[in-house]
Amino acid sequence: MEQAIATPPVRVFLADDSGEIRRRVADILVANKIDVIGYAETPDDCISGILGTNPDVVVLDVQLEGGSGLQVLKAVKEKAPEVAFVVFSNNSGPAYRKRYLGEGANRFLDKSTEFGQLAQAVVAAGGRAVH
Repeated sequence: MEQAIATPPVRVFLADDSGEIRRRVADILVANKIDVIGYAETPDDCISGILGTNPDVVVLDVQLEGGSGLQVLKAVKEKAPEVAFVVFSNNSGPAYRKRYLGEGANRFLDKSTEFGQLAQAVVAAGGRAVH
């Protein structure tokens, strides 16, 4: 009889300036056995938080308090290229998608139409099998 090997949960950092969105996202992720290990609202706090916690995946908004998610993406990719990014934003026009994916984001989801795909995208970006 084969023994199942327990896969550790994906560890996620939330980079979003809306407390309400962070709570909704955290609830969805936790319900899918994904660990939320930190969050922040400003680019500087996001960068230091991500580098301090070393998550598998960052769920990143385009618009942050006092700056943009692009600042976070570039700074983290420079110091920790193994961290995956799932951009989750209402600013989902083609120019935003192209820019963020071009800078190394793994996925780009629209908050208004793709909320239901977030957990699966995070698991996939974290390198885990989707069950």
